[in-house]
Amino acid sequence: MSVSQEQIETAIKQYIDPHLEKDLVTAGAIKGNEVDGDTAKIKVVLGFPAFGYVDKLTEELKNKIEAVDGINTAEIDVSWDIASHSVQGGMNPLEGIKNVIAVASGKGGVGKSTTAVNLALALQQEGAKVGILDADIYGPSIPRMLGIEGKPESQDGKSLEPMGGHGIQAMSIGFMIDDETPMIWRGPMVTQALEQLLRDTRWKNLDYLVIDLPPGTGDVQLTLAQKVPVSGAVIVTTPQDIALLDARKGLKMFEKVEVPVLGIVENMSIHICSECGHAEHIFGSGGGNLMSEQYNVDFLGALPLDIDIRVNADGGHPSVAQDPDSKASLIYREIARRTAAKLSLRAKDFTNKFPNIVIQNN
Repeated sequence: MSVSQEQIETAIKQYIDPHLEKDLVTAGAIKGNEVDGDTAKIKVVLGFPAFGYVDKLTEELKNKIEAVDGINTAEIDVSWDIASHSVQGGMNPLEGIKNVIAVASGKGGVGKSTTAVNLALALQQEGAKVGILDADIYGPSIPRMLGIEGKPESQDGKSLEPMGGHGIQAMSIGFMIDDETPMIWRGPMVTQALEQLLRDTRWKNLDYLVIDLPPGTGDVQLTLAQKVPVSGAVIVTTPQDIALLDARKGLKMFEKVEVPVLGIVENMSIHICSECGHAEHIFGSGGGNLMSEQYNVDFLGALPLDIDIRVNADGGHPSVAQDPDSKASLIYREIARRTAAKLSLRAKDFTNKFPNIVIQNN
């Protein structure tokens, strides 16, 4: 009995991808479906990096397809192709950068920078080319978190070469100043400096540039959201009521400037005592989930209040780089896949796909 492609497609549809929250056929990720005797050959091309997910996806699809009567073997080929996605206000993506992901919080002290660094590293470990821009001019922390010392070089006297750390490209005002030098600048100077750091850095073929925004929703954040072509934003909060109140303001800010919010990350969700194993919700519980339901925004994941996350970041070796198999690192990587998957479902940018049409009078 011969098996049709339609039967294989029906079997594939039985598996709902946890990152896309839909089946791979509907998501347009099935790029090849061949049946050769009792063997099905399937080509999957995801729109997001998924190195840590390939084995599970392959196993799930094999189980579904090999359950089809007449199929003995399923050969699954999984890869990904990261596209450039549309940005707000009719802007065009920046040269050398396919997508900009802004990481924001309504207030300080919620672990936004630590989340941004580990998110960038997680995207890189999942198979993407990643950079990070430290947009917190008043309190630049990315150089220390990535353990990068020295100043960026300039080959032409006009642009800066990005610094490198743990496999990702990085730029920060912190590379230009002494650790203890305060930045006593007004808003316009800050936004001008950030635009220069962003546009004058020679980013090299990035799939994602993660921007660690300053905390809050003031003039600096609003100006950045209006001048920087952003593909999507991630809101970091804690379960604490005050933090959630400010996080909602950040979400509303992005809505006003037409930047899609890809989801919410709840940091310091639960504390587990390293001595006795007792679990306690120090800052409350369920706040991030509730906020995502109220505003119809995806909940990307929850991170524990873990001393190792803090120690690793302070020491210049963030958890995802220092201990990639730890529980916290695996959560960061799942959040990275979910973030990139949500972005992959959004409209693509085709500005560089079409040639310029020039009409000449001969």
